[in-house]
Amino acid sequence: MRTTTADRTLLDITFRISLVLKGLDGVLELVGGFLLLVVSPAQMGALARLLTQHELSEDPNDLVATALVHLAGTLTVSATLFGAIYLLLHGLVKVVLVWAVLKDKLWAYPWMIAFLLVFIAYQGYEMVVAFSWGMALLTAFDIFIVWLTAHEYRSHRARQDGNHADQGSTPGATAG
Repeated sequence: MRTTTADRTLLDITFRISLVLKGLDGVLELVGGFLLLVVSPAQMGALARLLTQHELSEDPNDLVATALVHLAGTLTVSATLFGAIYLLLHGLVKVVLVWAVLKDKLWAYPWMIAFLLVFIAYQGYEMVVAFSWGMALLTAFDIFIVWLTAHEYRSHRARQDGNHADQGSTPGATAG
């Protein structure tokens, strides 16, 4: 299948927007990880109660509000620390890889694909254990980004290989 210039431009724009969204997600994970380090589980429980107080006074059975209060009430220091480390590492790797791919560092493309494939596998496992539409949409988005990244990587490699071939055939170039 031959790609036209318009298709190429649309794919490039879609790829860049998707990467920026992934990068912003990574930044949010870094912020979340940092907050988990500095806010105690007791403070999170108090904040959850404060934020849901009005909703629960109107509807004591509100699904989201009761789930949030319950979750915040069950947090332990070790679970919070694990969550912080996970978010910080995941966010940092994501931000670095997105930055490198946006800077056209060819080494970053395969790493981005591998990183996302590992998380797609993990997300698939999570959906088998407890299906959620949010996880399904996140997984679909990650699969789409893997496809776009692979496509862009192949395009960059082809252009790079073409440039090397052109340099070797320039007039005055000597062999050896």
